[in-house]
Amino acid sequence: MCGIAGIISNNARNYTEEIKKMTDAIAHRGPDSSHYEFYDHIALGHRRLSIIDLSENGIQPMYSNTKNECIVLNGEIYGYLDIKKRYAEYPYHGSSDTEVILAMYQRKQENLIHDLPGMFAFAIWDEQKQQLFCARDRFGEKPFFYAIGHNNEFIFASEIKAILASGLIQPKVNPDALGHYLQNGYVNTYQSIYSNIFALPPAHQLIWKDGKIEVSRYYNLPAKDRVIGLSDAKEEFLYLLKNAVEKQLIADVEVGSFLSGGLDSSSIVALVNEFLPKQTTISFGYDHKDSELKYAKEIAEKYNTNHIEVHEKKQDIAASLLKVSPFLDEPFADISYLPHYEICKNARKNLTVVLSGDVGDELFGGYHFYKVEDQLRNHFSYKNIIAKFGLKLYQNFRKTSFVTQKNLQYSSVLDFHQNSVRNAFNKNEQKLLGISTDYHQPYSFIPDPDSLNDIMRVDLENYVPGNMMMKSDRMAMANSLEVRTPFLDMDFAEFCIQLPEQLKLKGDNDKIILREAMGSYWTETIRKRHKQGFGMSIKAWFEEESLINLSNDLLKDPNQKIFDYIDFDNAQKFLNNDHKHWNLLQLALWAYNNKSIL
Repeated sequence: MCGIAGIISNNARNYTEEIKKMTDAIAHRGPDSSHYEFYDHIALGHRRLSIIDLSENGIQPMYSNTKNECIVLNGEIYGYLDIKKRYAEYPYHGSSDTEVILAMYQRKQENLIHDLPGMFAFAIWDEQKQQLFCARDRFGEKPFFYAIGHNNEFIFASEIKAILASGLIQPKVNPDALGHYLQNGYVNTYQSIYSNIFALPPAHQLIWKDGKIEVSRYYNLPAKDRVIGLSDAKEEFLYLLKNAVEKQLIADVEVGSFLSGGLDSSSIVALVNEFLPKQTTISFGYDHKDSELKYAKEIAEKYNTNHIEVHEKKQDIAASLLKVSPFLDEPFADISYLPHYEICKNARKNLTVVLSGDVGDELFGGYHFYKVEDQLRNHFSYKNIIAKFGLKLYQNFRKTSFVTQKNLQYSSVLDFHQNSVRNAFNKNEQKLLGISTDYHQPYSFIPDPDSLNDIMRVDLENYVPGNMMMKSDRMAMANSLEVRTPFLDMDFAEFCIQLPEQLKLKGDNDKIILREAMGSYWTETIRKRHKQGFGMSIKAWFEEESLINLSNDLLKDPNQKIFDYIDFDNAQKFLNNDHKHWNLLQLALWAYNNKSIL
């Protein structure tokens, strides 16, 4: 796991200072070493976190055997040893997964991307072609940003802060990204918060040649569901998940596991036990009656792990926000990023690599709102014009149910999902704040507005990379920790995406396929569990004097930088110690952190 950076220019060797500033800005991604290589027209930089091939043979930027190609890679190529056997003609110098990509490029050029598994963001310079080939993994686990500099330089890096550190661009705030943030609490994965700094979307590749940039999608989510029964599905599910876990345990350092005590992380820990004689698990919890620590301890004891508990300590929330938020680079309102930072910080004391149970909810149907959406579409009034007309008259006299109200308010379950679930500020509220945009994220498929599977696909292309993977990457890398997500193994994820809805969610039953396939691996208490978050309360946080003081400083002063972008007077109407207030506070914190460049 590392940080990458590069500058294309006619006189690249003159950019030694700029490329060093870029890699210094992301030193947390790779504290073990920093290296640079230069051709006439490109400067490449790399920060290294040593995980595979700890020797000098694993150092990047890495030249090919001919020196015609040079690569910088952030990520891991799972199963690379098997891939390496298929490219045995290449004269390897070391045992890293990075060198395997060079071997693939020499034979297949850009077509290598279709055969490349794992989590990655990389750039390969081809000296003969005078071309840069870049790509980002299918589910957006690793980041990649790029921009055009003042003198037409092409600049790229793992994080926005590295591009800004180059001093080659003056950022401009993106109103569309502000609108998406206000509504969803994170910046769209197809954009950045700046209109002149671009995010390479997941499952996309980029080719720079002769000053022209071509971005294209190389992978689409499977759009059709399979016909498969529960018995066969259980067998294939378990086979593929075991394979995914085994591949992601490959490292030249110890690999541990996050353990929340939920179904997903408990499954990962259980399967790791089949491949490692002793594993380290780490849990984070709050000391209250709803703490998950007791569940995590059950699984840790069942599998006799070296278990580490991180207990929530009474701390200054405002101080934590000021310390951690700069690692995000963009406004981000997910309340779990602070505890995620803490568990990563504590994990790093003992580990360099950790497996995570992330994305199980999107693959197996674990969120409560999926159940609500199932109820919506099975309600008698769903898409029934006559029933809706009658209910509109009826509700003038008597109160109607939640499901009825939502069916009257939204045209489909997809409409409900996109405009109600995780929604902070609706379009009218955004207009009050002075933000008016009409941006629509492209998808790799056309969603069926009545399909729960397609809603899960929408989450995989929007929420997962934009929120979950962004949080995981930035908080882990802030602590020089690599986090791997076995559920996003390409073969396993594709299998789950295509499973029929009734094997994921039916009535009050959720995660059906996971429960059926993995139930015997859990304790009885875990088997009875349903979705639970970190157990934090924004309202409780706003009872902290330090947080109120920070909020007052940033949101009640019309001279603060945030009010260059939103309306001060109308913003005051939303400061009610709730999610909208938190959303505005994170936006204000981002503006404050970046006031010197905005």
